[in-house]
Amino acid sequence: MQFDKLLTSAGLSTNSSTGHAEVVAVVYDSRDVGPGACFVAVRGGQHDGHDFISDAVAAGCSAVVCEDATNVPDSVARAVVDDTHSALGHLAQGIAGNPARKLVNVGVTGTNGKTTVAHLIFNILEAAGYKSALLGTVGYNLGGRFLEANATTPDPVTLAGATAEMVLAGRTHLVMEVSSHALDQNRTAGMDFRVAVFTNISGDHLDYHKTMDEYVSAKRRLFESLSPGAVAVINHHDKYADEMARVARKAGASVSFYGLDSECDCVGQIVSLDDAGACFNVSTAGGGVEVRSPLIGTHNVMNCLAALAAGEALGVDLEAIGMALASAPVVPGRLEPVGGCGDYRVFVDYAHTDDALENVLSALNGIKRGRLIVVFGCGGDRDRTKRPRMGSVALRLADRVVITSDNPRGEDPQAIINEVLSGVDTGDIGRCDVCVDRREAIALAIGQAEIGDIVLVAGKGHETYQEIDRRRIEFSDVQVAAEIIRDREEDQ
Repeated sequence: MQFDKLLTSAGLSTNSSTGHAEVVAVVYDSRDVGPGACFVAVRGGQHDGHDFISDAVAAGCSAVVCEDATNVPDSVARAVVDDTHSALGHLAQGIAGNPARKLVNVGVTGTNGKTTVAHLIFNILEAAGYKSALLGTVGYNLGGRFLEANATTPDPVTLAGATAEMVLAGRTHLVMEVSSHALDQNRTAGMDFRVAVFTNISGDHLDYHKTMDEYVSAKRRLFESLSPGAVAVINHHDKYADEMARVARKAGASVSFYGLDSECDCVGQIVSLDDAGACFNVSTAGGGVEVRSPLIGTHNVMNCLAALAAGEALGVDLEAIGMALASAPVVPGRLEPVGGCGDYRVFVDYAHTDDALENVLSALNGIKRGRLIVVFGCGGDRDRTKRPRMGSVALRLADRVVITSDNPRGEDPQAIINEVLSGVDTGDIGRCDVCVDRREAIALAIGQAEIGDIVLVAGKGHETYQEIDRRRIEFSDVQVAAEIIRDREEDQ
C-alpha cells in the first residue's frame, strides 16, 4: 500500500508528511523492521522509539511515523503526528484493511469482573447464534484457533492481526477486555466500540498509574472515545458511575445503568444465593426475566447483570439471555471448583485486589457449613499499596489464613509477605500461617480442611506459571490443588 494511501485509510491527521513509499507492514519495534515496513516511533515507559529510528532505517524501513522527525533521513518518507500511540493503532488497522470496522465490538473495563463479564457476553452472543471472538486475560479466541494471552489487551499490531483473522474466520462480533494500561497507551485506537461496559474501580495498578486520578482517567478514555449511537453499560453502585456516564453522553452514546436498586435501567432482585449459584429476577425497559446462574455470590449477580444489559444493547432477546446465563460455564480461575474433595470444598480464584478478595470471601461465607480457609499472596513489582489491605480483608472474612508467594517476580517473597502482615491486627496473628513456598502453602491450607470447610486458593486463578526471580516456572493452582487433594484422599 502506498504510504499516503495508508495515512488516508488510517484517518490520520498529520502535521506534515513527505515522500512516497510502498508499505507492506506496520511495526513499532525496530527489531521487527524489514524492507518496506512503516516504523512507528512510540514513546514508552522505558524506551523511546525515536531513539531507534536510525536502526529502523538501517533495517530497510520505507517510512517513519513519528512525533519528531529530526532523526529521519531525507530519503525516507515520513509523517509527523501529535501522538504516535494513537497513530499506531490506526495504521495497524489500516494496513490490515481495517478489519475491526467489520466487527461489532464490545469492550469491558474495570478493576474486577472484566474476565467474567466478557466471557458471559461471549456466551450470550454465541447462544443467540452470532459467531463471536473473545480477547482477554484467559486467552484469545480468534474463532478458528485459541492463543495464550500475553496481555489482557494485545498491542495494536497484534490486535489488528487478530481482528483480521477473526473476519477471515467468519466472526461478526468481538468481545474484549480493555485494561487501564491499554487505554493509557491507546492500544485500542482504531477500534469503534458498539457497547462499552464499566464494572467498577478499586485500588490497583498504582505502580503504573501512580495516583487514583490517573487510574480513573485511563478507564474514562474508553467512554470518552465512544461514537454516537454506542451504548455505555455502567455499574450504578460504583462511585465513578456518574463520571463514566457523563463522558459517555458527551461523546453521544446512550447509558444503561445496571445494579440492584430501582434507579437502574437493568434492575436485579436477588431471590436466593447458595452453593448452587444464584437466582434473581431482572427488569428492564424491554421486559423481565428470571435468571438461575451457576455462578456463586452477589458479585457474580452483578457480573451477570452487566452481561445481560450488554446483550440487550446488542439486540439479544431477554429470554435468550436468561437461558445463556443459566448454562454459562465457569470461567477458568474464577471461583473454579477443584473436584474430588469429599466433605470439604476447594475453589481457585484470580482475586488479587482487596476488593476482589472481599467479594469472593463474602460469597463463600454465604455458603460455608464449616470454616473458610484462604491461601493467598501478592505479586511483586506491582502496586504495593494493596498488600496490607489484602491482609486485613483476609483476616476479617476468613477463619484461617495462609499467606504465601504469588508471583514475586524481582522482589524478595518474604518482604512482600511482611507488607501483607502489616495490615493484620496483632490479635488475629494466631489465625494466620506464613509459608513462602506456594505449593507447601496450598498443601497446608487443604490439610487443615475438615468436614464442611471451604478452602480458597486466591491470586493466580487461571495462570499456569509462577514468576520467581523474573523467571517463569510451571505452576497451576488448579493442578496443584487437585494433586494435593488426590494425595490426601489416597492417604485416608
